Amino acid sequence: MKINFVALLISAIVTLVVGFIWYSPKVFGTIWMKENNLTQEELRKGNMLKIFGLTYIFSLMITMTLMSLTIHQSGAIGMVGGPPLIDSAKPSFAAFMADYGMAYRTFKHGALHGFMSGLFFAFPLIGINGLFERKSWKYIFIHTGYWLITLTLMGGIVCGFA
Repeated sequence: MKINFVALLISAIVTLVVGFIWYSPKVFGTIWMKENNLTQEELRKGNMLKIFGLTYIFSLMITMTLMSLTIHQSGAIGMVGGPPLIDSAKPSFAAFMADYGMAYRTFKHGALHGFMSGLFFAFPLIGINGLFERKSWKYIFIHTGYWLITLTLMGGIVCGFA
């Protein structure tokens, strides 16, 4: 199973593109700022290179996790000891990969798993943090919506093209 690293790099950009739209003042940006008691002036004070750079690095980490969640063949490769041991795997592994190596490798399938990751992983994490930080449900749902869309798109890209 070869990995398309360009697809992974593109998938990582999704967090920035969706965030630019989602948190814009015309969508949820104004509500999000109000829920966080932030102003435009306060947001401009941050080091944007650092924020966007680290966001992209964190997004690359997410793509690696989504790869194992959306591409089921990753599990088969793990069963033989990972990529370094594929060449020494038994012939049954090669036969299995010949039959099923591209099964469920579609954007649609990856998007489903990305959405499920958002619903069953991101939403609980955001919810727990939001509850302890005494944030509103509005705050929790704004962030959850962002991650549901982002992880859905990222999962689709990773599974369909990586």
